[in-house]
Amino acid sequence: MGVTIVIPNYNGIAYLEPCIEALRLQSFQDFSIVVVDNGSTDGSPDWIKKNFPEIHLICLKENKGFSVAVNIGIKSTKTEFVVLLNTDTIAEPQWLENLVNDIKADPKVFSCSSKMLQLSNPELIDDAGDEYTLFGFAYQIGNGLPEKRFNSRREILSSCAGAAIYRRHVFDSIGYFDESFFAYLEDVDLGYRANLFGYKNIYCPDARILHVGSATSGKYSGFKARLSARNNVLLIKKNMHYLQIVLILPFLLVGWILMWLSMRRKGVSSSFIKGTLDGFKQAKSIKRYKFKFPLIKNYIRVQVRLVIGTLGFIRQKYIKLLYNTEHRDIVES
Repeated sequence: MGVTIVIPNYNGIAYLEPCIEALRLQSFQDFSIVVVDNGSTDGSPDWIKKNFPEIHLICLKENKGFSVAVNIGIKSTKTEFVVLLNTDTIAEPQWLENLVNDIKADPKVFSCSSKMLQLSNPELIDDAGDEYTLFGFAYQIGNGLPEKRFNSRREILSSCAGAAIYRRHVFDSIGYFDESFFAYLEDVDLGYRANLFGYKNIYCPDARILHVGSATSGKYSGFKARLSARNNVLLIKKNMHYLQIVLILPFLLVGWILMWLSMRRKGVSSSFIKGTLDGFKQAKSIKRYKFKFPLIKNYIRVQVRLVIGTLGFIRQKYIKLLYNTEHRDIVES
């Protein structure tokens, strides 16, 4: 098999059938499927055994989090490429073929991110790749904007692990998903790390897939706010040199205030503050990746990407404000 599709599942029985049926209709069929069940209580494992016996099912006794589940899935494979796929997705027929062709085109590409469209409004982007900013937070490129604006293949900081293909052997060089993250930002952490090692991550606009989004934890749950805040701190501690942190500290402080204001509007500011404190406590035991002088060009390259990501975030906020004003009926539906 040329590709293994790893699907982490936690109580996703409502989404599994359309997700897997869409894979059966793919134009590229040289793949196998591994489902790693994270201690589901909704009968998902038995349902998979009954309806899709060809799928390799790995069952964990309890919910170990996204990172643990996908790492187990990746390590169980022997194919050249691994695809990570959320249960709450429905892929278009040429989705996998386009991902495979894109990653094969350049050996320095570690991952390719899909064009993820909102299931409720397919004309709008859910995620067109992820970027990270000098403000110390990540964002989904194009989220809530017309999908026709994002038809160009380009380099991004990180692929969204909800629907992305990876060159499997690179994990052995740069490490796997950080299991201390449990969930959220683990893909940005991995993408950031890949850049430090000199690899690239690419957005593939022809790999179209529908996505529900936050189907497991809820759109703006306190759980998600707390974990995201904690993992933001851990990501900075792990990947940034002390000098880099000092240089961008004013931006990081402004970014934290902006995030707190956003969480306050969503009613989860207390969870966000608790998560930040959790991050500082846990950061003491997290090792920073050792700076290697021969790789300094990669550190500079990543810093340039953070500047690009920051400018892109500001521009996207402005465009989205204009779009939401002009198309309020679509946005609110």
